[in-house]
Amino acid sequence: MKSMEKLAESLRLNSNLSLDDIPDLNLYMDQVIQLFERQFADTKRNEDEKVLTKTMINNYAKGKLFFPVENKKYTKEHLILISMIYQMKGALSISDVKTTLDKMNEKVTDDDAFDLQEFYECYLQMVENSAEKFKVDLQAHYNELTKEIRKLEDRDEDYLEQLLLIALFTNMSNYYRRAAEKMVDEIGNNE
Repeated sequence: MKSMEKLAESLRLNSNLSLDDIPDLNLYMDQVIQLFERQFADTKRNEDEKVLTKTMINNYAKGKLFFPVENKKYTKEHLILISMIYQMKGALSISDVKTTLDKMNEKVTDDDAFDLQEFYECYLQMVENSAEKFKVDLQAHYNELTKEIRKLEDRDEDYLEQLLLIALFTNMSNYYRRAAEKMVDEIGNNE
């Protein structure tokens, strides 16, 4: 089994769309797709996987996950919201993502004082901090797990380590997803 450090490195935890990655001019859909494909290429599970497609963007627009596009061009604010949708849709339903972003879309379009870019920078900083904590937690879980595996009388130690880690990671993922869903429900109830 590869080391937890190599596993964390292979996950490309710091693959995010930074504000510097987003041009200051508005982009057409094909340019948006190219930007996301380029930025998130290392996070794809295989070559056939698509990060973002025209259908996805059209469905997000029809579902009102972001405020309307003008003249078929996407602003920096649209790209920030699409980036957040991309990250959230891995754990939440599209309906939950919409509920979560409804008020944000109102703030972006109605509140001249609200700075989405400043909010996004804060989000990216929190993501970076979380990635560092994740690496430490990953190693701690592995260390704890190897102690437990050694207690078992089975010669297929590598497989059992992998199985136990997969089960543990999916369970932890479920904890976080359920916590996020509870918070989405609170947002939905407040509106």
